[in-house]
Amino acid sequence: MAHDGQDVMREPGLLLDDLLGLTGAALPVVDAVLDQARQSVRAMVEEEGRVSARLIDTHQTAAHGLAWLATYAEALRQMQGWAGRLQAQGSFGEVEALIHQIAFGEYLNQIAGGIQMNQGEVIRLADLGLGAGASAGLQSGAAATLAARGNTQAVRSRLVELMQERAAEITVGRCGLDDELEMIREQFRRYAVDRIEPHAHDWHLKDDYIPLEVIDELAEMGVFGLTIPENLGGLGLSKASMCVVSEELSRGYIGVGSLGTRSEIAAELILAGGTDAQKEKWLPLIASGQILPTAVFTEPNTGSDLGSLRTRAVRDQGDYLITGNKTWITHAARAHVMTLLARTDPASSDYKGLSMFLAEKEPGTDADPFPTPGMTGGEIEVLGYRGMKEFELGFDGFRVKGENLLGGEEGRGFKQLMETFESARIQTAARAIGVAQSALDLGLSYAQDRKQFGRALIEFPRVSGKLAMMAVELMVARQLTYFSAREKDEGIRCDLEAGMAKLLGARVAWAAADNALQIHGGNGFALEYKISRILCDARILNIFEGAAEIQAQVIARRLLG
Repeated sequence: MAHDGQDVMREPGLLLDDLLGLTGAALPVVDAVLDQARQSVRAMVEEEGRVSARLIDTHQTAAHGLAWLATYAEALRQMQGWAGRLQAQGSFGEVEALIHQIAFGEYLNQIAGGIQMNQGEVIRLADLGLGAGASAGLQSGAAATLAARGNTQAVRSRLVELMQERAAEITVGRCGLDDELEMIREQFRRYAVDRIEPHAHDWHLKDDYIPLEVIDELAEMGVFGLTIPENLGGLGLSKASMCVVSEELSRGYIGVGSLGTRSEIAAELILAGGTDAQKEKWLPLIASGQILPTAVFTEPNTGSDLGSLRTRAVRDQGDYLITGNKTWITHAARAHVMTLLARTDPASSDYKGLSMFLAEKEPGTDADPFPTPGMTGGEIEVLGYRGMKEFELGFDGFRVKGENLLGGEEGRGFKQLMETFESARIQTAARAIGVAQSALDLGLSYAQDRKQFGRALIEFPRVSGKLAMMAVELMVARQLTYFSAREKDEGIRCDLEAGMAKLLGARVAWAAADNALQIHGGNGFALEYKISRILCDARILNIFEGAAEIQAQVIARRLLG
């Protein structure tokens, strides 16, 4: 196969000439389908001129399908923006062009024929109440060309050929970030390769904690204070930088990439809702890593229904006494402070009676994990996402200083927590990208090295096709996540975009891990192979920080409201 641009353009299926013109022309077609779908689903869930929560539940499949359709539309829009920026810089090369056309070819076909919400659920336009005519625009013009020729075997094979030639590059294709962010990526990639990847699988298999010396090194590198303002002890960097750092650390091991999540959540809570005194006390300590926070929100039998929390906080001589149970608390034994959500209004039964506390505790040891009076805990054994450990916690008269009521005012806890969800979901999307990238790294390496029937696995089209789609969807998820981070940095409401990034990123991570394990064959099922860990780690991403179904529900309500 010839490598210069003009000859490549003559290959069947390759659309490198005026590709951005084609993809740009397809976007309005997708938007038109989305508009029809929104109107159709709104008609299903509207009651007396208003969207009804009851009817959204009744028509949940359609509502969630609308969320996925909107996510695809936004993802393609961000891919177009990415391609345009690279082209303007003169850096939109063949790899980027192939990724771009495959993304459009695949997603246009899925919009017309069925979007894969997960491995067992496909949403079709008919499920959204649309007739055959709704997809007419997808059957002609630029959209039809991309659908027919954008994602062919020839295109995927060419992309994988280039991936092998450029194996030394950190990512497949230019990510479109500025030089400072790419320097940050390189720094943390080197750290992950040197200090995390050689040990991560052993930590996982032994269910060991991430060593404290690693936490100390991350603190020295500024991981826990990336986005905390400089005047409060942090680095004052962007959410985009947080994405890159989370990606590369999670690429090494999701546990390490997630260490910063608790600090990010705690810092967001304090920045958005804390008093000046609380900001000045806690943020420098969090940024420096002197204290490790953990988030204590979820309760048994409530899951995502935070309005039903039963843990209560009762006034006692100016302090609060906490009584109740919490579950799925990450890194709880080692933490110094808990961002703890509890009910301060015993007469309430919804969000309005909740308050947030900065509850101090003593870090535990293996022999005595919860030494603080009024607090007990037990470990939850898990498939993956190890390194910090998960716990159930019990509180019985656990004392919290009155000055540690976040913001100094009761009843604001749920609102304060909602203000952190954008950052938390952006960060989770970045972790998903890191896990997916790790799966691609392992799948590509194994496919190159493993021989079957006298040929490397990567020479078989269905193997190379899996690798190509991993690379493509990685870039799609990246661009949607980076866009959300930019919106957040600019002070623009981005709960919708952050939710979409998390929704898509989690699916991409699971698909990448599953396909990389399939490439490993029987060896992938052996614990000694790293891909077995990646599969376990990828599975949690569709559950925490809002399960995929909850995420789709939230997106749908925003779209319809």
